[in-house]
Amino acid sequence: MDKFFTPSARIGCLIGTLLMLAAFQAQAEKADKDKPIDLEADTVTVDDAKKTSIYTGNVILTQGTLVIRGDKLVVREDINGFQHSTSYGNPTTFKQKMEGKNEYMEGSAQRIEYDGRMDKVQLYTKAWVKRGQDIVHGDYIMYDANAEFAEVIGGGAQAATPATPTGRVRAVIQPKKPAASTTTPKKEAAP
Repeated sequence: MDKFFTPSARIGCLIGTLLMLAAFQAQAEKADKDKPIDLEADTVTVDDAKKTSIYTGNVILTQGTLVIRGDKLVVREDINGFQHSTSYGNPTTFKQKMEGKNEYMEGSAQRIEYDGRMDKVQLYTKAWVKRGQDIVHGDYIMYDANAEFAEVIGGGAQAATPATPTGRVRAVIQPKKPAASTTTPKKEAAP
């Protein structure tokens, strides 16, 4: 079916499968959500009244094949029980194995925010996300899973990086190989 996607639709699909950072429901290892969360940091501050936890100093969150690294991770729970998190770093990164494949999705930015209620992920400043050999760069990358909407914005010359020297959005999408046919050939009738 990939052969029918336009390049812009494929970029949207790429972003969609890459940016399920906290939910990781679409393509990530399904078993990960049932694994315990292991958090390491130099310091943790928990404010039960505000339902907020702040982890600082070489933060590493691991859950199954998911690994998030950053300098600071702020997690809060809203009044309805939805989780919201912000990871900061220079950069902050994530990596997770994709379901049924020997392939990973990963990304990086200066700040990554996840809104559990809206199922929305946003990467800010020097952002990139990658699945297999497909990659997209921008100064801001957003994916809204509920609306199935993605947006990538360049930051101009002030947002230039080695991967995007002009600061413009850049995507590299590898050609998709056609899926192997699963139908069996028809036998010809004997003469």
